[in-house]
Amino acid sequence: MDHEPASRPADVPAPAAKLASFAAALADETRAAICMSLLEGRAWTAGELARATGVAPSTVSGHLNRLLDAGICVMERQGRHHYVRIADAATARLVDELASHAVPGRDAAHAVPVVAAPDPVARARTCYDHFAGRLGMAVTDAMEHRGLLRTEGVFALTQAGIDWCEGEGIDVRGTGRRPSASSCLDWTERRRHLGGVVGARLCARALDEAWVVRPEGGGRALLVTPEGEKALGELLGLTPQAWS
Repeated sequence: MDHEPASRPADVPAPAAKLASFAAALADETRAAICMSLLEGRAWTAGELARATGVAPSTVSGHLNRLLDAGICVMERQGRHHYVRIADAATARLVDELASHAVPGRDAAHAVPVVAAPDPVARARTCYDHFAGRLGMAVTDAMEHRGLLRTEGVFALTQAGIDWCEGEGIDVRGTGRRPSASSCLDWTERRRHLGGVVGARLCARALDEAWVVRPEGGGRALLVTPEGEKALGELLGLTPQAWS
């Protein structure tokens, strides 16, 4: 006697549905190319990703919506622009492992040229009242590597970071609604750097003690002085190569 195939359960378990949605979001060549472009850790506009993947901007927008809905990517607004990045480090690792499994010995993630900016501005500048550019990223990365700052999701000082700030005379108490640590998307580096109260007070101290100075003519660019090179080396182990 022939047997009828077992019927599919009416209610698919939520974990299975989420896994299927995640896999389906990656099951397209353009979306896979977008994710591989984003694996280098930077954030990009839809227009830049359209050029990188060779498809029309309207087509990329539809694909990005699918990746956003699946939680693979997130969108951040900086000024008038919207930037897309991989949602978090765990998602990036998963996408990278899938890419490495599918294409053994593959090259590095597709590169998209960084936005052009005058070198002094890209090297070191202020973003509102905190460090930005390569100097801002160097400070952020050094604090993360030393266990002073958590950058996964919402930026937050660790207990070691709070102790470090107190030892260096940096007040971590917030003012009003401003948190002690927050993230800000860097428009040249396309990564998130340290803002918030700690970022602002660290920058203010550097200016007060002439670790950094403004170039003649003003503007947001910063020049790291010899005293600043020594101080940043002692505080965070940084060398001039980190922001040059």
